Amino acid sequence: MKRFSKWLLVGILVFGLMIQFSPFVEAAEIAKTEEDLLGETIVVYGGNLNEAQKAEVKDILSVEDGDTEYSVTGQDIAHYINGDPNSNMYSSVKITPKEEGHGIAVQILTANNITKVNADMYRNALLTAGIENAVIEVGSPIQVTGESALSGIYKAYDASGVELDQGRMEVANDELEITSDLADKEGLSDEQVTALMTEIKKVISEEKPATREDVEQIVSEQLDRLEITLSDEDRQLLIDLFDKMRDLDIDFGKVRDQLEDITSTIKDRLDDLDINLDEGFWEKVKAFFNDIIDWIATFFK
Repeated sequence: MKRFSKWLLVGILVFGLMIQFSPFVEAAEIAKTEEDLLGETIVVYGGNLNEAQKAEVKDILSVEDGDTEYSVTGQDIAHYINGDPNSNMYSSVKITPKEEGHGIAVQILTANNITKVNADMYRNALLTAGIENAVIEVGSPIQVTGESALSGIYKAYDASGVELDQGRMEVANDELEITSDLADKEGLSDEQVTALMTEIKKVISEEKPATREDVEQIVSEQLDRLEITLSDEDRQLLIDLFDKMRDLDIDFGKVRDQLEDITSTIKDRLDDLDINLDEGFWEKVKAFFNDIIDWIATFFK
């Protein structure tokens, strides 16, 4: 009887420990990173596509058997970025996670149907959201702005178990909307706007502004340097955006190569458009990255 009581007590204790620690086990199983998704391909369809349009998108994105498939709706926009739940969703995406160091590559497969957002705008916004290593393909069977594709990417990661920061997602979406809106301004190219956003990020990461006034000064300096003139309203939108962004916990050391790559790409396109920036500006950009590398090297000594 004593032996039975002893084993009964042990059993109760073990059962209690299992109950106590089971939430931690479950959390460990749920929490994933980009690396955990390697080998998967995730497709997210716009929730307002009809069956014929969805079939067309499958062909556009070269969807294969075995690809994980989801749909993104207006309710998802409300959930991820506090957006309009009545939004119509047509743009769709295919996400192929890549190994650390690959970076973000974006290809718009239906350029004529994505009217406001270009590949570099997506790249910049995804880095802000915390997505760093993936191939992203975007397509739509009809003409759309392309802004809702970002929510589709968030849905893909969330449904796959990768938790993205809510604040970063919201600011990244604001960034994409502001960038695409600014690119619609008369006399302002997509390349100029993307260069502006990228350079402001770099300076913020370098100077770590402590106040809104510091952010305002950085925005003004970069507008002057890039010879971009904005209305007072648009200037304030930028200041508001980057004032939010300065508080985000972004490791720009991780994405510095990608920001530099965006800068290089944009410089080439601006040169093609005969929009020339003084060499001193690009030397300062180069010096900025050299300083970051030196700082990282010193930190680990």
